[in-house]
Amino acid sequence: MSEAELISACLRNDETAKKQFFDTFYSKLAYLSLRYSKNKSQSSQIVLSGFGYVFNSLNTYKSQKKYTLDEFVKHEFISFAVKYIKGIRNEYYVASTVRAVENKETSYDLFLDNQLIDLKNLSEEVLIKSIQQLVPSQRLVFNLHVIDNYTLELTSELLETSIQTIKSNLEKARFNLQKSIEKNLKTEKDEQPI
Repeated sequence: MSEAELISACLRNDETAKKQFFDTFYSKLAYLSLRYSKNKSQSSQIVLSGFGYVFNSLNTYKSQKKYTLDEFVKHEFISFAVKYIKGIRNEYYVASTVRAVENKETSYDLFLDNQLIDLKNLSEEVLIKSIQQLVPSQRLVFNLHVIDNYTLELTSELLETSIQTIKSNLEKARFNLQKSIEKNLKTEKDEQPI
């Protein structure tokens, strides 16, 4: 079935076409939702609701034709995921405004004990876990700009915030991701059997 036939059949509520659409895109969207969510439970909620959102917006795709179907599905799903995460007000805004408390034993030297991490040999599990540990505002900015290649302007538009805030959250995300990867690699190394 061609792309145009698949969309037309989906819009006619053809069960076979809906199943084909689901089989084609579910795993891609499930992986995306893992990166945008804070854990597997939230990821499941995002992928199920987001899949319905994408499916219901197929009329828009049929009338616009600005993207390929893959690009359209990815863009619509990411837009949904951003709205979903931002909709969890207590998580998104509180986590974005948390301030560090004084701790006498903590060093505030940002570059102390940084390890060089070989990102090419980093396991997908460690990377996903580390991204999920970022606060929501940093996780969204990092995913949108760094991984999904959205421009700063488009990221700013999607998150409804200034470009300066995006840049600030991006820098924080990069630093916190580095620290999180180091911690997760150390934990993974410590858990390996001798």
